[in-house]
Amino acid sequence: MSHPVKSYLSNSIWIMLTLTLLGLSIGLVANAFPTQQSGNGKNWVVIVAGSNGWHNYRHQADACHAYQIVHKNGIPDKQIVVMMYDDLATNKQNPTPGVVINRPSGTNVYKGVPKDYTGNAVTPDNFLAVLKGDSASTQLGSGKVLKSGPNDHVFVYISARGAPGLLAFPNDECRLTHLVLNLPTQLVFYIDACDSGSMMTKLPDDINVYATTATNSYACYYDEKRNTYLGDWYSVNWMENSDVEDLSKETLMRQFKVVRSKTRHVMQFGNKTLANMKVKAFQGNAKARPAPPMTLQPVVEPGLIPSPDVPMAILNRTATAKGHVYQLRSHLKGIEQLKQNMQKVVQCVTGVNRENPKILNVKMDKMQHQCYKDAVSHYKKHCFRWFSPEVRIARPSVPQL
Repeated sequence: MSHPVKSYLSNSIWIMLTLTLLGLSIGLVANAFPTQQSGNGKNWVVIVAGSNGWHNYRHQADACHAYQIVHKNGIPDKQIVVMMYDDLATNKQNPTPGVVINRPSGTNVYKGVPKDYTGNAVTPDNFLAVLKGDSASTQLGSGKVLKSGPNDHVFVYISARGAPGLLAFPNDECRLTHLVLNLPTQLVFYIDACDSGSMMTKLPDDINVYATTATNSYACYYDEKRNTYLGDWYSVNWMENSDVEDLSKETLMRQFKVVRSKTRHVMQFGNKTLANMKVKAFQGNAKARPAPPMTLQPVVEPGLIPSPDVPMAILNRTATAKGHVYQLRSHLKGIEQLKQNMQKVVQCVTGVNRENPKILNVKMDKMQHQCYKDAVSHYKKHCFRWFSPEVRIARPSVPQL
């Protein structure tokens, strides 16, 4: 027979060991799957449309739609910051003044959208000041910024043009290093822009930041009445998913997978354990009653086109119908001149080099980020001002090297 004291001690040790392991496993699960918002936490949202002009209609339409989602899910306007140029609703090309739509025969997504930063206030400096909570550094806008704390959740959505390492704003750009943030909150980025994945490749996985990106942006939903594209494919897919699902049940990971199944090259970065949280933790107020899911009729043919090709696609559709053949020819001439300018730049830098065709036609990884930053700034200043009005696209200046 076993000794009763030894048996008791043995059982006690096993019980203590079991409880210790159980506690450890609970702690690991808690860390692996972040908890939803605490009772006194708030939701904050920053929405940015990084362009202007009728041909870029889709970016502001995306932004307005995003506002409608977070607004109807209980986030008050005082905790939502919207940055958009606001030149669509009253634009002379708008056949329905005061109305902006984001899908064919869609509802008006412009109604009620806050005008925090519009026109020349839509700048990288204001955007960064908003994220940092630095109202003293904002200019021209409302001065509204994030006032988030450690128990809060922040959702940042950006729809814009892009290039490796930068996001375009109407008259400037925001570079890669600006988005490496360390806010004391749980933060989720959704970014729809060409090369937007390059903005997040260095995002650590041990901070409270999770990001999904379109990587390559595609315009969709061409509207014959408005002669422009109504949305961006990555954007409308996540937003239409938020429209039709119960956000208190849908997770960020589930939404990511839905978007990825429909959209090319969608990627995720940062702390992917945050993706196990519910969408409502970032796109809604946990205390608010869930918004009733919508029913959306499927669009059979979205008409996808790469974002850089949008101006040409619109001209091809409208030039013959409206007699704007000269405008189309001028645009084609401008593109050809731009190609010639780039060939001159590459030849000036490298000399006669058999690698030149590869340099001109293949997207290569950047090795020297500061050199790239300086080159972009120099090219914008001396060779081609890509933020000029669309009419100047056909007449880029010759580089002075």
